[in-house]
Formats: sequence, structure tokens, C-alpha cells
Amino acid sequence: MKVFLIAGEPSGDRLGAALMAGLKTLDPQVAFCGVGGDAMATEGLVSQFPMSELSIMGIAEVAPKYFDLKRRIRETAQAVIRERPDVLVTIDSPDFCLRVAKIVKEEEIEGQTLGQDIPIVHYVAPSVWAWRPKRAEKMAQWVDHVLALLPFEPKYMQAAGMGCDFVGHPVVSEPQATEKTAQAFRDIHGVGEGPVILALPGSRKGEISRLADRFGEVIGQVQKAHPDTRVVVPMAQGVVDLVRQKTANWPVQPVLIAPEDRDAKRAAFKAADVALAASGTVSIELAAAGTPMVIAYDMNWLSRILIGRLLKVDTVTLVNLVSETRAVPEFLGAECQPDLIAPAVLDLLEHRQSQDYAMALTMKRLGQGGEAPGLRAARAVMNVVAGRNPHDQ
Repeated sequence: MKVFLIAGEPSGDRLGAALMAGLKTLDPQVAFCGVGGDAMATEGLVSQFPMSELSIMGIAEVAPKYFDLKRRIRETAQAVIRERPDVLVTIDSPDFCLRVAKIVKEEEIEGQTLGQDIPIVHYVAPSVWAWRPKRAEKMAQWVDHVLALLPFEPKYMQAAGMGCDFVGHPVVSEPQATEKTAQAFRDIHGVGEGPVILALPGSRKGEISRLADRFGEVIGQVQKAHPDTRVVVPMAQGVVDLVRQKTANWPVQPVLIAPEDRDAKRAAFKAADVALAASGTVSIELAAAGTPMVIAYDMNWLSRILIGRLLKVDTVTLVNLVSETRAVPEFLGAECQPDLIAPAVLDLLEHRQSQDYAMALTMKRLGQGGEAPGLRAARAVMNVVAGRNPHDQ
């Protein structure tokens, strides 16, 4: 079986890698091609071009890259057509992936529409429950099946005319650091017994540029109340130099963790007393580690205004959504201000267990303790292929 995969950002790269590992378990002869990052490369993917070219977010952020993205969309669609895979799996990044899917579905070869022969599976359901509900109906024109990360999403996809499986999130089956390794991390870095803040200002250049200075101000305010505060910053691939530059003038010099040092990152998550994080998948990683968090996020002013008008929910933090609580404080858009964020961090340091229930419930609902989500996703993909190609059953 040949699988063409497309991932456009680090979280999608991780999902893709888990899916690839699951597919290799079910079919050792599976072959991969497409676009992905380092995690997918580890599983055997040779990317058509660097995934970092697609790791942008927000309406205003995408606009300057429009023509470059349009060229990559056409190149990627042509690669799918050339490879003629048994299935095309697009992973998140809908602005890019669904344009590729549309071209593939509408491509005709010798009078036949290619899309009739290549099933298209989209991994990560669009958050139609949060904003722009019509996206599901539009997506159904080009996507046959959806792999959902959240347990309440299948009904929205099925109502729009697509098949959908809830497969959970790979983070629930990823290894976690122990108390022993967390203490070893503190010892190695001379952290001591003071409060440790895990600062996570994002994985994209735009996020870090907007959030790093504000995070630094929050840390300064926390330090005034707790002079022995220490800070740890795990860095994402492709933004190491920017993170070093933006954190150089923080009032507390952070321990910087290299992107490839996953053991140290896991230990830091476990060792931290509180996390200050950008909105995104990282909230699930923090919940898996049992690390209480404050979420802060801002976008380009134009994106903030446009998306703010369309938002249908009162929280964007996945822990809040999955647990159906509002345990995690968040400061978004105009509220993403140090003077508002710092008191929440200080309060969480005093009441560290206030989020325990919400984090545990989130992990349970995302499939913790069950079959690995990557394997569940792989089985769903193979079922789609078998349904389109009976001779492969």
C-alpha cells in the first residue's frame, strides 16, 4: 500500500509520525511519500519540500506568502497525481491541505476523475463547533473520511456527509517523565526548590515574536513575589535562534532545551510547577504531564478582529473543551497583557492542584489507557482503503 501524507506544522508532523508507525505495524510493506517534518522523516518520509514553508498561521500572516503557497499547493497536488497512492492523508493545515485535495479530486486522466480512485482522509476535524460551521459541508466535497482528535467531533463530520472516526490524540500514549527524572532535571540545571515556570511562547516565528516579550514581563512580575523563580523554555525546530534572541533580556535567564532533546523536555514538563503557554495542542501535552497551566495568546490585529467575530465558543483551550470545565485560565487577544496574566500565574502557584480533575478527565476522554491513537488512526485509514479497493481486503 502506498500512502501520500501532507503535514504543515509541528503538531501535524507528530500526528503523521504516529499514524505512519501504526500503518507500519499493520502493513510492514507500506510505502510513504508526501510532505512532513522531522518526526515523519524518522518514520521514513522523504519530504517533497521543507514543512517549515507551511508553518504559518492567521489571515494577515498568510497573505504575504500567498503566491509561494499557491505554487506549493500545485506542486503537491501534481505529486499526488504522479504517485497515484492508495490513499491521500491530509493532516490539519486545512488552508493548504484542502486546496490540494480539491485539485486531486477534480483532476481528470483519460476521461476519468482521479478522485474516484484515490480516497482522501483528513486527519484533525475542523473545529466547526467553535467557528465557521459551514467548513464541514465545504470539506465534504473533497474529503471522504475524517480522523477526529476529540470525542464530540464525529457527529459534526457525519452530518456534513463524511465518514468519521474518533481516534484520540497521540499524546495520551506518549511516555511521560517520572518524579525521579523530574528531580534529576532540577538537580542537573541547579533549579533548586524555588518555583519553576515552563514558558512555551509557541512554535511559529509569528507567535514567538508577539508573545515572548509579554511572557518575559509576566516572569518579571512573578520573580518579584518569588525571587528564586526559575524558567525553562523548550524550543521548537526552526525557531531556536529567535527564541535565544527574544529571551536574552528576560529578567530570569531561562534554561533552554534543544528541540531534539525530548527526554529533557518531558522532564521539564514534569518538573515545572506551572506553565505559561501559547494556545494550541501543547495544553494536551501539559495535561498528560499533570502540569497546571495558564494560556495566553494573541494574533496579528487583523486576524484577531476577524476571527474574534466568528468565534462560537467561550474558550479555545483543549483541556477546557474536552473536560467541559473552565479550569484553565486563558488570556486571548486584547486580554493577553502581562498585568492580567501574572496574577493568574501567581494564583496557580498557590493552588497547584486546582486543575488536576480537568486534566485527568481530559486524558481519559482522549483515550488514555486504550489502544494507541496512531494505531487506531492507521486502522481507520486501512478500512477506508479496503472499502474503496475490495481486492486489498
